[in-house]
Formats: sequence, structure tokens, C-alpha cells
Amino acid sequence: MSETKKRSDLSRAFSEDGALKTHVGGQALLEGIMMRGKYNWAVAVREPEGTIYTEEHELAFGQHKIGWLYWPFIRGCRAFVESLALGYKALSIAAEHAFVEEDEEDEPDAGSAKGKGAAVEAADDSASFSWKRDFGNPDEMIDGLAAQRTLEVVDGDTGLPVDFEAVPGEDASACEEDGVVGQVSSVLTSPQDAGELSVGKEAPDFSASDAEAANSAEKKPLLGDKEMAISMVLGLVLGIVLFIVAPAAITNLIVGEYDDKTLLWNVVDGLLRIAVFIFYIWLIGRMSDIKRMFGYHGAEHKTIHCFEHGLPLTPENARSFPRLHVRCGTAFLIMVMIIAIFVYTVTPLNALISAWGVPDGPAKLALVIVVRILLMPVIAGISYEITVKWAGSHPDNPLVKVILWPGMQMQYLTTREPDDGQIECAIAAMQLVLEREQM
Repeated sequence: MSETKKRSDLSRAFSEDGALKTHVGGQALLEGIMMRGKYNWAVAVREPEGTIYTEEHELAFGQHKIGWLYWPFIRGCRAFVESLALGYKALSIAAEHAFVEEDEEDEPDAGSAKGKGAAVEAADDSASFSWKRDFGNPDEMIDGLAAQRTLEVVDGDTGLPVDFEAVPGEDASACEEDGVVGQVSSVLTSPQDAGELSVGKEAPDFSASDAEAANSAEKKPLLGDKEMAISMVLGLVLGIVLFIVAPAAITNLIVGEYDDKTLLWNVVDGLLRIAVFIFYIWLIGRMSDIKRMFGYHGAEHKTIHCFEHGLPLTPENARSFPRLHVRCGTAFLIMVMIIAIFVYTVTPLNALISAWGVPDGPAKLALVIVVRILLMPVIAGISYEITVKWAGSHPDNPLVKVILWPGMQMQYLTTREPDDGQIECAIAAMQLVLEREQM
């Protein structure tokens, strides 16, 4: 085993940090990667059939910057909100392209008796009407109509096909009186004739604009603007309950009232918050889909390492780098929780409690929780300056290694060794972003 392989990913992440120090960062998705630069962001998703779907978008604040949003401490809040919004958009794109319906996933195995039986059942099912199969894809519907050369009209009494050439001059109403069930008969000679169905008079064409409209409806994202907004709100509420309300309530039971033992209260509350976060990451990491997503997280880090070392972006080159990275967002989240302990401790909340005469019990606890929520932008801004701006630019500083150590340890939970397919997705998204950044 080589010396590189013997060393831990943690030591390699610090010692092998590339010289380029790119500003491009990413986020792991379900079966994909989102990469983000200064001017644009791109998504690469592995589709069920094995191809890579890519999508690219401009950043709202990419070229036309609003000056004060880039001031120190404020820029951390802006980056946090932007990352949250882009993350939900990227997840929506990934969900749209990474999965298919269950009835489309399980295709029969023709090489086995079980597979043959499934194929027979599928053939029987194909005779029945299905909204999804027959009208879910307009292009396939047109092709199917063209492949069926003759559409027959059946006599309701005899059950035999009606020969329209034998009854010239009779219109649809006459056919109805004679018990004819159908009203449409046509011989289609080519796919182009699929839109021309006639019975004495011509039916309206299925025009290209109709097909485009149907296609656009079919490709509508799984999460629209309204659904995405609801998801973001629910996510924020869940985060506040898990990481602010619950730890504060438990701390109040363990320590007592906030203003009696303020320092101890904040320390216990902070440690509980970190414990809940670690347990939450460990718990969701047991899910198969999240394990895959953590593999994409590792692929993102390896790809960025590869670029920062000036090597061609190939799976072979990226695979050799560690799956941990010193400028990962996981380190930022841990730093947020650590900084929160100090910010909450120095905040003169006791003076406010005394001035307002807030009574012990639920009212005082509610005030503590509200103040914690209001201080979140301040904590995010301070944490951003420490972990992203300062520590990210000085990875060789011994103090930086101490500060980033907790977050780097967390990356062992949030990343996994990726396969080549996952690295290919990360490279595809990275290349799209780099092309725009270098214009």
C-alpha cells in the first residue's frame, strides 16, 4: 500500500489542499451534484437509464452585485439564504430526473420463467386502457396511432367491421341509427397521417403546437414554485424545532431558569444542539438513498481537489484525492453551533428579562427561544467569516486546523467513497460552471 493510501483523509485534506483555491463549491443531491460558481450554477443527475442529465442557470447576483450584500458579516447571511434556495431548486431538478415510477422500473427478465410470466402479464395489461401509458406521452401516442394502419368501426348488432365503401353517402348520424358503436374510421399510411382522422368530414389536426404544449405539461417539475416555497418553510420550521426549541426545552428541565445559571445554560444547550445534529446526520445516513447522496458528496470534494491541483478532470485523476475538504459546508454548520454558544452567552438577555419583568416558566423560555432565532443571521455571518473567508484561505495555519477539526470529523459521516459514475456527474456539473466562469 502506498504512503498516500496509508494516511487518513483528514491529514490529506489539510496537507494536499490545492494551490488554485477555487471559489466553486457544490452540493450533493439525490443521484446527482449541484456545482455553483460566481455567475452560474449547474446540476448533473444520473438518470435511470444511465445517462447524465445536465441543466445550467445564471445566478441572480452573479453579474449585477448589490454592494452592501457583500459586506463582511452580511455576506454570510446572503450566502446562507442563497444556498438554501438553490439547494431546494437543485433537489427538485434531481428528483424530476433521477427516478421513475415503480411500474416503469420493474421490467421482466426474459431469460427466466418468472420473467416470461411477467412478460405475458405485461402483454395482457397492455390491452387495457391506461391514462399514463396511452396519453402520458403525446409523441408515443402519435407513433402508436401511425403504427396501427387501420382503425375499424364495429357494428353493434353483428360485431363485424363496417365497410364504409359499401355504404357511400351515409354520414355519422346514419351510422349511429344502424347501431354503429364507433364514429371514426381511417386508414393511416404514414406517421405524418396520424393527425388526419376522417369520417365523412375531417377531424382537427393534432398540431405541433399541441404536442409542444402537452410535452411541456409532461415535463413540469415535480416541485413548482408554490410547492418549493412550502417545502422550504417546512424545512426551516423542522430545523428550528430540532436544533433550537427542543435543546432549549431540555436544557430548561436540566439546568433550570435561564437567568439563574446563564453560562451553564448556554453550554448545555449548545452541547445538546451539537448532539442532536450529529445523531440526526448519523440516523439519516442509514437510509440507502442518503448513503448514495453522501457518495456524491465525496465525489464533489474529489472533483474540486482535482481542479485545485491543476489536473484534467477525469474520474481516474479525481479518485486519487481524499473525500474530505477543508472548505466544506459541513465545517460551516458545526462552526455555527460552536459560535452560537459564545454569541448567546454575551448577549445581554438577562437585562432584557429584568427590564420587562418576564416571569419564570414558559414565558421566559419562549423569550429565550425567540432571541435565539433572531440572532441566527448574526451567528451565520460570524461563522462565515471564520470558516469560509479566513480558515478557508489559510489551511496551513495550525489554529485553523484546530478550529476546523470538529467540522472535518463530521465529514466522515456526510461523505462516502464515490464510484466512477458519481465522479462523472460531479465532473459534468463542474465543467458547465467552469465554462461560464472563464467566459
